[in-house]
Amino acid sequence: MSVYFLALLIGVVAGLRVMTAPAAVSIAAAAGWLPVANSWAAFMGYRFTPYIFGLLALVEYVTDQLPSTPSRKVPQQFGARIVSGGFCGAVISTAGGSLIGGAVAGVIGAIIGTLGGYEARKRLVAAIGGKDLPIALLEDLVAILLALWVVSS
Repeated sequence: MSVYFLALLIGVVAGLRVMTAPAAVSIAAAAGWLPVANSWAAFMGYRFTPYIFGLLALVEYVTDQLPSTPSRKVPQQFGARIVSGGFCGAVISTAGGSLIGGAVAGVIGAIIGTLGGYEARKRLVAAIGGKDLPIALLEDLVAILLALWVVSS
């Protein structure tokens, strides 16, 4: 599988859940699935990095359910997703491709994930009568499973 395709997909994950992508990438780096030990991204495989990103991802899962959470399309949220996607795409591509190419693929994936995830969630919520929680939890599950598939590939 192309490293750029995987970078694009981890960007999609970042577009769905901004902290799930770096959590998955750091777990993969720490487990040795991503050979980044002797690169600029070596810190992703440090002992505590997966715990830090994992905790941030858990906080995001909780705060996403709060009614006061802003839309993923506001500039701060959108920007964070783009940065996360680009960063994670760069880490993945460091292991077997071009750093810049992976970063660009990750950014494109983050844009797709942000806008596509927003539309999908909005339409699914409307289809089930306006109940957001089940769809939000489904989106969490999709992001986690896609992230695990990407980093294990």
